[in-house]
Amino acid sequence: KTHKTKEKTKQKRLEEMTDTARPPPMSEIPPLVSASAALKMNSGGGGGGPDDVVAVAALIDELKSEDVRLRLNSISRLSTIAAALGPERTRNELVPFLVDMNDDDDECLMAVAEHIPSLVTSVGGDEFVHALLLPLESLSTVEETVVRQKAVEGLVKVGERCDRASAMEHFCPLVKRLATGEWFTARVSACGLFACALEKVSSNGNGGEEEKKMIAQLRSLFGQLCDDETPMVRRAAATNLGKVAEASVEDKQFINDEVLNWFGKLTADEQDSVRLLAVDDCVSLSKLVSEEERLKSIVPVALKFSSDTSWRVRYAVAQQIYELCEIIGADFAREDLFPAYENLLEDAEAEVRIAAAAKVSKFCALAGPERSRENIIPRVRELAKDASQHVRAALASVVMESAPTLGKEETVNQLLPIFLVLLKDEFPDVRLNVIGKLDQVNEVIGVDTLSKELLPAIKDLAEDRHWRVRLAIIEYIPILATQTGESSFLFSKEASTSDSENNSAEDVLNSLCLRWLADPVSSIRQAAGQNLQNLTALFGSAWAKEHVIPKLESLLQTEKNYLVRVTVASTLGMLAEKVDEGDITGTLFPIAKAAAADSVANVRFNIAKSLEKMAKSVSAGSAIRTEILEVLDGLKADADVDVQFYASEARNAF
Repeated sequence: KTHKTKEKTKQKRLEEMTDTARPPPMSEIPPLVSASAALKMNSGGGGGGPDDVVAVAALIDELKSEDVRLRLNSISRLSTIAAALGPERTRNELVPFLVDMNDDDDECLMAVAEHIPSLVTSVGGDEFVHALLLPLESLSTVEETVVRQKAVEGLVKVGERCDRASAMEHFCPLVKRLATGEWFTARVSACGLFACALEKVSSNGNGGEEEKKMIAQLRSLFGQLCDDETPMVRRAAATNLGKVAEASVEDKQFINDEVLNWFGKLTADEQDSVRLLAVDDCVSLSKLVSEEERLKSIVPVALKFSSDTSWRVRYAVAQQIYELCEIIGADFAREDLFPAYENLLEDAEAEVRIAAAAKVSKFCALAGPERSRENIIPRVRELAKDASQHVRAALASVVMESAPTLGKEETVNQLLPIFLVLLKDEFPDVRLNVIGKLDQVNEVIGVDTLSKELLPAIKDLAEDRHWRVRLAIIEYIPILATQTGESSFLFSKEASTSDSENNSAEDVLNSLCLRWLADPVSSIRQAAGQNLQNLTALFGSAWAKEHVIPKLESLLQTEKNYLVRVTVASTLGMLAEKVDEGDITGTLFPIAKAAAADSVANVRFNIAKSLEKMAKSVSAGSAIRTEILEVLDGLKADADVDVQFYASEARNAF
């Protein structure tokens, strides 16, 4: 009977909203885009006509459609409907309709929760913003978690727009209703609203008796939720405890007496899902209490959690323990928290060791070289040989950042052996992470010490079977070259594997770059061309003329795979932007001119693009620019339409 009454009420409100102009039958409107398309077409003449009213009425009618897609389309245009109805009718008709909207599709409910906060202007501004609280309150009690979360976000946005009087009259009573709701879903949602409510009521300094009474009631209700019988509610309370404390930051007595008491209950909860959320509160509350309270109430909890039976709780501690150490200071942390962290590095669970390994360099900086050498580095040495490749990868990404803390001598004695172990790791990501942090060790001991070990690792990564690994090492080569200089091991000679008869020697860098230009993956070939451009910018035209350009010319003349020639053709244009005008005239342009007669159209139109870059890089009115434009004119008459197009584009640029 109640359901039928609700349906009749919704139907009546729907008819009231559409009584100004009934929409045409839905059968006459194309599905899906009916209302929105009609609105777009009919509003082209300035809007406000009868057709606009019909289109808006169609949008309203779609709110009741059985087709989910039509309902979603209409919900996304709620602001349009509200603008057509006006503020008063929006408050009196549209908002009540949304309150009674009992949609069975969670996607529609989430869309409503997402769009309601955007109706603040449509209901009449901040003065009437409280009208939007009721539909969001209804949505905050539904069973689906994502809908409730979106509704709570909307309630917070609306609550922030309320003034103090409106918060006292509308927002705080809503929070109280949810906090005392029969179903746990309402109480879970209420936990996310207390901070906003307390901030609104206690804002602007001194409040009257009513405000103080309301604050006391809200705090009491939140305390009850921290001790709720349902774990989901206690989890929500633990998540928002820090926010509630921050909203009452001026009331130190409340934080010391009440908040820390709730915190103690949550940290002793039998559910590990509640305890791990309380770990985050350790950091947030530490910022709000005195040093004495930190050492008395929070540090012991962190120590207890670091040896918790649940690995998820220990994982949360490993993520937060450094921030806690920063807050309480290194002097106090050395006695208790440092040993706890060192134990986490040896935890039985790989996930915990990963989180702890990611903090190694930060803890070394905080602990200082002596403690790091005695307590942290020995454990790091064991992690470098950990059975989990993910632990080793996490360690590799940060371990070299400890070099500045330890200094040159200790880095060579302590970190260098670990570095070499990780550099030879069978897992590519570990080796890649080590090389990515090479600048840290280079600043301390110089990269020449590592040359013999680094070169094989780079060569292996350059030929790794995973193309993303090859791409990463290509992008890192210019950085590595910047750190090491032109005289580095990258330019050492090796026997060429491509010319066994002559057994000629070529430097490692050129060898790698040529392999990448011929890589089967397009992204690698493009990155190889960009890599050569970056190296040319770093080492200058003379280096490119001696080491790069002759190889590119050879590839264009002898390479049978047209994809490689396409890459080389593009690379010529990239180099033209970095070399001197004389090198364009003497080397790059003659090579490009010869390649303009290539048998494959893709090569020719890439040459056209490169010629445009060459022409822009030389002096206006020079003889070489005239020659370039003549070649482009020839390509404009090419038999292939794509070549004609790109040649014309390049020619028209001048």
